[in-house]
Amino acid sequence: MLHITKSEDILTGRLELCYTGAVYDVMRNMGYPDQLLPNHIRPMNLQHKIAGPVFTVTGAIDQSLDKDTSLLKWCEMLSVAPAGHVLICQPNDDTLAHMGELSAETLTYKGIKGYIVDGGCRDSSFIESIGFPVFCTYFTPRDVVATWSATEMGASIMIGGVYIRTGDFVLADRDGIIIIPKAKAEEVVTKTEEIMRTENLVRKAILSGTDPVDAYLKFKKF
Repeated sequence: MLHITKSEDILTGRLELCYTGAVYDVMRNMGYPDQLLPNHIRPMNLQHKIAGPVFTVTGAIDQSLDKDTSLLKWCEMLSVAPAGHVLICQPNDDTLAHMGELSAETLTYKGIKGYIVDGGCRDSSFIESIGFPVFCTYFTPRDVVATWSATEMGASIMIGGVYIRTGDFVLADRDGIIIIPKAKAEEVVTKTEEIMRTENLVRKAILSGTDPVDAYLKFKKF
């Protein structure tokens, strides 16, 4: 069973205070400008933000499944989901709901930070009411029963040309979703915190009457 470490937990708390625009600026400057997931993956609730280490799921359509087998496979996925992580799913499908009411409630109870899927969701009103953060592409009442199953958990996946590995970090907010490679996460968060401090100085200068050009020349940030 995968467990979140103390250092990952601390880093998650710091990342939660960041926003994707600042993280993107840092990663662009570090030579990683293409770590954004497709912008069609949107938050169910615009107020929600997800931050933390990733646990990956991939799946596929399988018409040979019966009802019980497909639901058992789905429950096995929920069972192995590790607390303190963000589930990111590549379903390889654009016809079904890959998250629903009972699953969201189960993941909430297990301490999962949120769920991001390049696919669909149903029972959205209930999920929103319990406050579980979900980012998805579309809504549909059509479920996975006898049709789809998770095929691998914890393996590398790709969404929109971005490789995602279990243990990488993700930050998702209303502006988008950015994947931070595990080896770069501490550096990215530290530099993002520095940028945010500089932005506050620029904001203070502008609101005190400093010309925007002068503010940029002084702080090299806007």
